[in-house]
Amino acid sequence: MKNIERLVASSEQLKEVYMPVILRLSNAFDKKSLDQLIQNGDVLFVQDEIYGQLQELVKCERPSIKIKEEEYAELIANHLAGKDINEYGVWVYYPWSKRLVHLLDEDEFVEVRTNRNRNKITREEQQVLKSKTIGVVGLSVGQSIALTLAMERICGELRLADFDTAELSNLNRIRTGSHNLGLAKTVIAAREIVEIDPFIKVKLFSDGLHQGNMDDFFTGGGKLDLFVEVCDGIDIKLDSRFKAKELQIPVVMDTNDRGMLDIERFDLENDRGIMHGLLDAFIDDNAIVVTDENRRGILMSILSFDSLSERMKLSMAEIGKTINTWPQLASSVVLGGAITTDIARRILLGEHQQSGRYYVDLDAIFNEEPI
Repeated sequence: MKNIERLVASSEQLKEVYMPVILRLSNAFDKKSLDQLIQNGDVLFVQDEIYGQLQELVKCERPSIKIKEEEYAELIANHLAGKDINEYGVWVYYPWSKRLVHLLDEDEFVEVRTNRNRNKITREEQQVLKSKTIGVVGLSVGQSIALTLAMERICGELRLADFDTAELSNLNRIRTGSHNLGLAKTVIAAREIVEIDPFIKVKLFSDGLHQGNMDDFFTGGGKLDLFVEVCDGIDIKLDSRFKAKELQIPVVMDTNDRGMLDIERFDLENDRGIMHGLLDAFIDDNAIVVTDENRRGILMSILSFDSLSERMKLSMAEIGKTINTWPQLASSVVLGGAITTDIARRILLGEHQQSGRYYVDLDAIFNEEPI
């Protein structure tokens, strides 16, 4: 029983942990720390594929040469230049899974991991994107967006905000396992991101975005380069937009119906009304006070009800009667992650300057005659 209690206590302590430990064995302290982790039984799984990563690295460095299998050993030995392969790169420890993974160090890791981006994203563009910071609020649709942003590596820092924990009904659209039920959505997203790339900086706001932390979210450690707003709360949806407008930060919103995407270039258009001016009638003294009386009107104005898909319109009419809230499908969420990441990259590279509402409507596309 005592052993079980200890395991449960350990599990509870790890609920908020999302940052890996990066160890470089050329550093005596890091080497001692690794030895201690192993001696204490804190490492359950060791994954050492550093040789395969070095094969990929030397291949990336010689794209015009078809390297024979038997040539890799010499090329890798030359690259190591006498260094012990076991101490080359970094060892990354993930406390929540007790995994220890041997990886290339940051520059080489990023070079290999992003190599298949070339030249849809050039090496020079990848360097520009590495300096960018993106904030995401709302981690249902936002989880798919954050993961796609990280996989494509179009930023060096992500700030994630959501106050909610994973529930069983979320698993129709949020990519996570049932073992993560009850865990903060921010932590779930952050862990998956750093398991893909431990060198991306992730900052969490697990009590959600609110007036008390909004300055820190938008400007703490440097101003956001892009704000992705995909939260359900009307109040914070509006307050965060006014903040982004004040700070001249571009905003992108995916609405998860008909592939609807909103772009607001507050960085280029100082006088632009929030939500394309659709909410001007509700603004008083440069703010919107949400009440029980105007909440539905605000929501309908944001969504442009007549433009919603027929199934969404029918669903909206059934909320509080036969269903609890509006529907979200995994296919739409994943599509939103793709669309949002694509336009985010274009905005950050200066390729897209326009504000507006856009649709990637699969119903319309698939109802057309095929080519």
